Amino acid sequence: MNIPISQFKNFTRKIPLGDDHERMACETCDWIHYENPRVIVTAMCVWQNQLLLCRRAIAPRYGFWTLPGGFMELGETMEDGACREVREEANAEISADSLSLLATYTVPQIGQVHMVYLASLKSADFSAGPESLDVRLFPLSAEAIPWDDLAFPVNHWALRDYLSLSSREVGRPFTTRPEHRKERMSPIPHHPDFPPPEFSSSTNSE
Repeated sequence: MNIPISQFKNFTRKIPLGDDHERMACETCDWIHYENPRVIVTAMCVWQNQLLLCRRAIAPRYGFWTLPGGFMELGETMEDGACREVREEANAEISADSLSLLATYTVPQIGQVHMVYLASLKSADFSAGPESLDVRLFPLSAEAIPWDDLAFPVNHWALRDYLSLSSREVGRPFTTRPEHRKERMSPIPHHPDFPPPEFSSSTNSE
């Protein structure tokens, strides 16, 4: 069971000896609870020049489209994590050996590091997993991508960067740029066409 560090009454925030950052440290034994960024692995899955997107069935941004991805688990590689996320969200298969790194984006204000991989679907056999309302292939073009309905800024960055290649291979992976720092996730919690489950009963009764 994961217990929030705030529940341990003998922990306090201080700068430990030999450190230069404030940490949550135990007043009894000086054990330090390090708080580090989370790594998110994402797969840009392509099938015959079409892009796989998942419509989210979980918060935040319920009902918006996203590239399949999520937090890494302990004991897995980034490539294995990307493959797992595609299976969980889209019931689809990609090969870890075929992945190539498209971009690395850091979002320091929320402590996240995003690793975005290019991947080829093994087949067009996919369906919505427990975390998705729908899974669909979109033509891989600027005109066909549902920009206004994408869930997160990172989705925008990755797709814009990929399209900028104009069919060229990835050389050096894309990284966070200054203009990215100004973009934030929309405060809209769920898509207006897809109210989250806790609102469904009241919505249906109207």
